[in-house]
Amino acid sequence: MTIPRSLSLAFKAAALVLTASVASAQEVRPWMPSDIGQAWNLGYKGQKTTITVIDDFRSNYGIHGDLRGRTELLRHGEWTALEAGMMAPKATVLTRDFSNTKAVKLRRGLNTLNLSYGMIAKDGYSAINWSARETSIIKYARDGKAVIVKAAGNDGIAVGAANASGMVDYLNRDLVGKKSAIFVGALNAHGSVDRPASLAWYSNTAGSNPTVQNQFLVVGVTGNTTGLYGTSFAAPIVSGYAAVLGSKFTKANPTQITNQLLNTARTDTIRGYSADLHGRGEASISRALAPVSIR
Repeated sequence: MTIPRSLSLAFKAAALVLTASVASAQEVRPWMPSDIGQAWNLGYKGQKTTITVIDDFRSNYGIHGDLRGRTELLRHGEWTALEAGMMAPKATVLTRDFSNTKAVKLRRGLNTLNLSYGMIAKDGYSAINWSARETSIIKYARDGKAVIVKAAGNDGIAVGAANASGMVDYLNRDLVGKKSAIFVGALNAHGSVDRPASLAWYSNTAGSNPTVQNQFLVVGVTGNTTGLYGTSFAAPIVSGYAAVLGSKFTKANPTQITNQLLNTARTDTIRGYSADLHGRGEASISRALAPVSIR
């Protein structure tokens, strides 16, 4: 059965246009992985790359949180875009509200699309008649035209599985196996060898599908310091990493950037690491930046 385009799908995400003061902020905040500061000190801040955040920028629903040293009330998308921009302070951050279903246009240079949302409907549909927006996103992931960073979801289930209510994230399903797509789950902290982190209780997992395992990363989401919980806030960290990598490896294509993030993930910083839960492991920007060049 094909799901009609007109069927209302429940979104789980959001998106904002960053002000110059936000975009230029380069202080390593407590919620950030510490090695992002090392990347900045080397001059890699996402320059000449673009992060497009597709999210909620127009609703009346706000979330209290703290990413820059003060409590603020922002929309979901404003948070995710702010987070991505703070991780890669010289990247161009563009935003798209959910209401815009036109195809996503790519800019010159490396493009990263941050998807901190899901396209949710009842399980049982064999195909989706996607809007032009999701059609373009899936095509870019399939063809390796942009790094597609997708929040794994917050149901504590495997990517692609139905939740307890029988609902499925069909965007997750259609990104499985696409060569420049990354699913991002959440740890309860940034891990280290001395203090390994655990999977956040809510985070979706890679599951038993080897294809998903190979394109799945985890990062720490420190809601205890920010007030923001969910894989929605894991994805922008990886989007920022992609932009930072693109500012060093300027000749690398999106698939190479994607593979570099996946291939350099750590497993020794995760308590009870399992590919079924954590996929490739915890993303590491310092390891990803280490080579002189990538292929």
